[in-house]
Amino acid sequence: MPKLQLALDTISLEDAFRLVEQLESKIDIVEVGTPLMLKYGLRAVSELKNKFPSMVILCDAKIMDAGDYESEMIFAAGADWVTVMAFTDNATIEQCVEASKKARGKVMADMLCVTDVPGRVLVLEELGVDCIAVHIGVDQQRLGHTALNGLQELKRFVKKSKIAVAAGITKDTLDDYLKLAPDIIIVGNGITGQPDPIVAATAIHNKIVSYSTNL
Repeated sequence: MPKLQLALDTISLEDAFRLVEQLESKIDIVEVGTPLMLKYGLRAVSELKNKFPSMVILCDAKIMDAGDYESEMIFAAGADWVTVMAFTDNATIEQCVEASKKARGKVMADMLCVTDVPGRVLVLEELGVDCIAVHIGVDQQRLGHTALNGLQELKRFVKKSKIAVAAGITKDTLDDYLKLAPDIIIVGNGITGQPDPIVAATAIHNKIVSYSTNL
């Protein structure tokens, strides 16, 4: 069954605490999104991990350089996962992977802006990343782009790593992604930006469970 990752981006840290507390049984991974980290620093990672020690915490740091130094800081703050940009230097990605092994953490490679998907996937898997994420950013989403084609392409070429997808997914678009069987479904505004985030998250969780049960 796909895991549900809740991306906490443009909400306050206090609201993030309240939301995670109410959704702890519905979500599998809590993402400290880039905007949240920029606003609060690694305090956001540490405090979420302290308050919810059993939750998997991913820090979306989008590392592009100093892979070992930045990864070590993030894991030391309490993160279980860290993200690195797939287009960055191989040495940086390799350092992130090595740091993750020392910390018993995991590395997600973000494919945003990667054009040679087959070639980059091959290298990423050789470098040992744990998960490869197809990602359609907010600015691309405003232009009408989705991650469906990218997810289909990843499914063709990824052999060992887990596959994640982030693309402005909501309960209304979720079915199209479930059909492609990603390992991790990342939802941000589709939960946090809804009139009732608890209702939205519950609907998404129930859809994932129902779809997986009926396979």
